[in-house]
Amino acid sequence: MTKEVQRWLKENALPLKGLHPEASDPGYGDLEPLRKVLRDVRVLGMGEATHGTAEFFRLKHLLLRFLVEEMGFTALAMEASASAAQAVDDYVLHGTGDAVDAVAGLGFWTWRTREMLDVVEWMRDHNRTVPQDRAVRFVGIDPQRCGPSLAALGAVLRTLAPERADITGGVLGALAEARTGSLVAQRPQLLAEARDLERFLQEERPRLASHIGDTAVDQALRHARLIVAAADVASRPPRGDGEETGALAARDRHMAQAVVSLEEGTAGKVAVWAHNGHVCTDRYARDIPAMGHHLRDHYGERYYALGLLFGEGAFRARPGNSATRPPRKHTISAAGPRSVEAQLASVTSEDHLIDLRAGRTEPAVAEWLESQQFMRSFGAGVPRVTYRFSMTQTVLMREYDGLAYVARSTPSVLLS
Repeated sequence: MTKEVQRWLKENALPLKGLHPEASDPGYGDLEPLRKVLRDVRVLGMGEATHGTAEFFRLKHLLLRFLVEEMGFTALAMEASASAAQAVDDYVLHGTGDAVDAVAGLGFWTWRTREMLDVVEWMRDHNRTVPQDRAVRFVGIDPQRCGPSLAALGAVLRTLAPERADITGGVLGALAEARTGSLVAQRPQLLAEARDLERFLQEERPRLASHIGDTAVDQALRHARLIVAAADVASRPPRGDGEETGALAARDRHMAQAVVSLEEGTAGKVAVWAHNGHVCTDRYARDIPAMGHHLRDHYGERYYALGLLFGEGAFRARPGNSATRPPRKHTISAAGPRSVEAQLASVTSEDHLIDLRAGRTEPAVAEWLESQQFMRSFGAGVPRVTYRFSMTQTVLMREYDGLAYVARSTPSVLLS
């Protein structure tokens, strides 16, 4: 990194305050320069290098407040079960149900945290004070873990078509907890039954509407489409088979489509909360087209990908990439000197945010952005010991529009 790049980064680093409990200023006043940066953005992708860093939750909470209160954003799209997130949406919009139960039911341990509960409670408090058209929604975009949709449709069918009501006991029932690419052998039957269920609801819509109303039928059809998407993702090989798109790529495509549908159906703008690998505008895991790749194709520069990085400390994840072992604290020291994290830290050790788009016209900065670099990226689980040395390749110009750097990471706090 040349002196010209260091100087540009230092001059353009936007300080971030209020990310730590002891912070004297928990407000978002320091984010004011983002008003110009995000003025024409319709969808903001807010990434994270780990799912278990408390400061990432707090930064996104801070950003969400600013986006909603100052920038006209009216929806938070979460990398969480689209089926289960309905309970959270009902709570933040209407106060229906219990916040802790709704957050705990989101389908992934990563969101069952005190920090996420704080976000949801703030959304509810905000919605109490604004007109309905300015209320902020909480919407899941991941088709996985569609148990609530299966249960909701089962309840409808028990009354109106009892011969079809046992959808949780058949092959579709496996979708309630199925992981990506875990039901490959059942693909023909899964897709056939899921599509047949959606087709039945479409064909019987007039009769169903006369009993439960158009709104309830629309909701039932939404659940049916989520089940089709869940079947599609669960029954593909993870990385594809020949010319067939893999489950990982299909999942990101479904999530992008959900974001587009949400944005087109709301008067406001949309903030997306997901891993760096999903919000980036290129590919992750070597060759998987990311959700952000599809969003960039659709929105162009009106989609902004913000990656979140950290220096050192600890984060929460499942050990050994296990799907069953409980998440625990993982400690890690600073990344090597050639990493993006180390380069950002060399400019300023404080938490900060950089708008990379502003550097594209600076020749030295553009060259740095176009060079191959390395950064950290951890999912819901991490390999034993070797996670400390794990890095992923990146070309910042291709993947991110901005970066936020948190100097010290602490583990997210799980709900008991």
